[in-house]
Parts: sequence; C-alpha cells; structure tokens
Amino acid sequence: MTRRSRAMILETPRLPLQAVERSLEEPGPDQVLVRVAACAVCRTDLHLIDGELPGPKLPLVPGHEIVATIEAAGSRVPRSRIGERVGIPWLGWTCGECEWCASERENLCPRARFTGYQIDGGYAEHAVADARYCLPLPAEGESAELAPLLCGGLIGYRAYRAAGPGERLGLYGFGAAAHLIAQVAVADGRTVYAFTRPGDLATQRFARELGAAWAGSADQAPPEPLHAAIIFAPVGALVPAALRATRPGGTVVCAGIHMSDVPAFPYELLWRERSLRSVANLTRQDGIDFLPLAARLRLRATVRSYPLEAANQALDDLRVGRVRGAAVLIP
Repeated sequence: MTRRSRAMILETPRLPLQAVERSLEEPGPDQVLVRVAACAVCRTDLHLIDGELPGPKLPLVPGHEIVATIEAAGSRVPRSRIGERVGIPWLGWTCGECEWCASERENLCPRARFTGYQIDGGYAEHAVADARYCLPLPAEGESAELAPLLCGGLIGYRAYRAAGPGERLGLYGFGAAAHLIAQVAVADGRTVYAFTRPGDLATQRFARELGAAWAGSADQAPPEPLHAAIIFAPVGALVPAALRATRPGGTVVCAGIHMSDVPAFPYELLWRERSLRSVANLTRQDGIDFLPLAARLRLRATVRSYPLEAANQALDDLRVGRVRGAAVLIP
C-alpha cells in the first residue's frame, strides 16, 4: 500500500497555501527521506509566496528550516544514517565543480538549488533531501527551538562574522535571526543596539530582555556611533539609516535574500571608509561552525508554534509583525 503524507503546497504565488495529501517520494541514490518534526517559518518564505523571488518550482512545498529524522536512505547513503536527527537548511545542492565550490564558497555556486524554492521543503510531514546537505543535530533539544537555528541562526551568524569584531553592534529588524545573534554578541562581550519598527515597544522590551543595551525605532539614532550594523529587515531605506548610525571605518551588512530598493543617499554616508556589503545564502561549514556554538552558548530560541494546517496564519502573523522570535510549524 502506498504511504501518504500531508503537505502545504504553493500552487500560485500570491495565493494561500493549499493543504494536500500526496504519495511519499522515494529517495534517489544520494538522498534521504525524512520525517519532519518542525519547520520554522522564514521571511524568505514570505518573499517567495508573495511572488518577490523569481523562478520557484511550482507546485512547491515551502520551508527551509527543517528539523527531522532520517527514515530511509538512497543507495549511496550509509544505512547507518537511518534514525539520525538532522537539520535541513536553505542550501540544498551545489555542483561541487565551479570556481566557487572549489574555493569553499559554495553559497555562491551559480547552479545551486535551495530548499523550499527549487526543492520541496519542510511544510510537510515528510521531505526528501540530499544527504550531503543534511546537518547533524544533537539528540537533545526541542525540535521547535532548534528549527530557527537553521536559517535565522546560520545566515545570521554568517552576517555576524562579516560585520567584524567591533564592540558596538546594531541589529536592524529584531526577529528570528536578530534575537539569536543578539545572544551570541552579548556572550562575546559586545554591546547590542536593537532597532525595530517605529513604536514597537513590545519588541524593544524583548530585545532588552535578551541583553540589548539599547532598543529603539529604526528611525532613531543610537546613543553612540556603531562599529557595525546588520540589516535583517528587508527594507532598503534602512541602508542609509544604518550608514548614518555607523562610525568611520565601520561596516553595514545586508543579511536578507531580498530587499526593497535602496534609495539614493549622499556619498558622505559611505565616505571615511565605511563598508557596505551583503551576505548570500550559507555554506555547510557555517553549520559546522555555528551549531556547536549554539549548543555551547545554550542559545534560547523564542518560538510560537502552529500546526501544519495553520501555515497561512503563521505567514500572515509574520508579515504584520505579530510573531516574537520565530514562528514554527509542527506537523
């Protein structure tokens, strides 16, 4: 008898996801079939569903922050991996042959394929993934609290390292990624400044609870010039604001895959050796570096859990800012 599995499907961008039941897919030679325990809801999912990212596979199961257990393995995957708890992130496959892959920059591979974008993701009871891109997870820990580490944590940590070692760090947009990276920065002895939507006093309190020395609106200046800033919110107008708040020689990192247009700004904001850069995707090495660090620091992911069938509600809550921390779907 063919096994069936539930999933939330994107048929057409800008329309709600549809609940379906479908036959389980058999894993290919280098793939594994996993049972999903939790999948976090990322702002990139919103960009995809809202039609702001080009060329998704359709129909598509979104979701790329997956905590799961391997149930079956392809012919070239060691059977010893069956039963392993894994995390499946945004990067789902790379060619392994191009100059980027050869230089440990697989995040820039021009043929890369991404989970929940060109590969069906984790808004489902089961998923199929390339075994080489399944990161080992510890047996302990709540699945819902581990899920946000697989994108908000990983890409946030990549952006954190790109920002450099300066003492005063500004975080623009205090959501799933920032609330994790704030804890890393505080543990490193850095001073965190959190910038939120104007008037969002609840999120500002939340940031201070996690160790931020100051929290205010994104249109405010921090009490002291920043050594670096990371922009997690997909708002291009924050680029000149962050440059204005950053001291000479400082760095501003744009951490999202999508951002609204950056407005023109005077050269004076970039002058005096300020740097503006972006972070794209992640590498498997980021997972090897970050996940043990998260365990060692006992990072606390604040989550709001939803049943799988409530995926559209979770997306709506994230869109309008009703989620503190991260939204997570539990099949």
